[in-house]
Amino acid sequence: MPSYQSTPKFEHGLAESNGILLVNLGTPEAPTSSAVRRFLKQFLSDPRVIEYPRWLWWLILNGIILRIRPSRSAAAYREIWTDEGSPLMIHSQAIAREMQQLLDVRYSGAANVELGMSYGEPSIDAAIDRLLAKGARRLLVLPLYPQYSGTTTASVIDAVARKLNKLRWVPETRFINQYHDERGYVGALAASIREYWEEHGRGDKLMFSFHGVPKSTLLRGDPYHCQCHKTARLVVATLGLANDEWLLSFQSRVGREEWLRPYTDETVAELGRSKLGRLDVVCPGFSTDCLETLEEIAMQNAELFEESGGGELHYIPALNARADHVAFLTGLVEKHLGGWPESYAEDPLSRQRAIELGAEK
Repeated sequence: MPSYQSTPKFEHGLAESNGILLVNLGTPEAPTSSAVRRFLKQFLSDPRVIEYPRWLWWLILNGIILRIRPSRSAAAYREIWTDEGSPLMIHSQAIAREMQQLLDVRYSGAANVELGMSYGEPSIDAAIDRLLAKGARRLLVLPLYPQYSGTTTASVIDAVARKLNKLRWVPETRFINQYHDERGYVGALAASIREYWEEHGRGDKLMFSFHGVPKSTLLRGDPYHCQCHKTARLVVATLGLANDEWLLSFQSRVGREEWLRPYTDETVAELGRSKLGRLDVVCPGFSTDCLETLEEIAMQNAELFEESGGGELHYIPALNARADHVAFLTGLVEKHLGGWPESYAEDPLSRQRAIELGAEK
């Protein structure tokens, strides 16, 4: 007989609230080989991330990748680590904190925000427990991935479902699957680019670099490729760029399988060989700066561009906790909370009846 988890700190008759779960990918706890190995093992064991036969992938992961990659990745993490920790964690926490402040104005404590990570800490399970302990009977899940992909968004849905499957009292649950073409998101991206250009000048071309995924995911029906292109087109239209002033590419590929093209590193090298004076790069698929933006783009690809004969590569930071980004995400949450009651009032009679039947006081 299955044993289901009780609601944390549950008391009969308490007021109920809305719970908002923000989810980002995650980060190692420290820029060390051991911490990175734990993180990579969890991340790369997810069948949504790697769709190989499980037995074959287990051999590759444990026999090769986890023996070689942790030390290399740890060195890369050390390049971007701060005194406060991982940039992805710092910016994600800031988004959650500032969203909570905005929601408090309207909901007066009846909407609570928690941050969870798909891999590493704080976990999705722990974040949901914290929301339940605050009386959340309605759960809204917002993965911080603007473009939907089975490798990211669907992985969050899987993790939430696994947690809910263990609960005795399952909250009403909604998911925000994507926001790649929302006006507020596109506007914040365009504003961040304009502000960067006003402060640092403007490059000869603007590159939109999105995280890559295997081409096979596109052929099997994943909408990620199409949504990336739509995001770029909308930002380009907002900025009023001509066709020869921008381009789009996909970064971070691994392995021998073909991924979405064109590849960022190959494109950067080609532009360098063409003697382009300055290349500006923005990464709209990342809601916060992280290893892939700060080390891969701003360091590795900047060096590649110069070594190939180009001038300077300028990385335009992710939206992070910009006021317009947080305001947009908060508005998106409020829109998806529509139709749900803001809160249910406390019911002292319910509590009294439960105590009479033997519940703890």
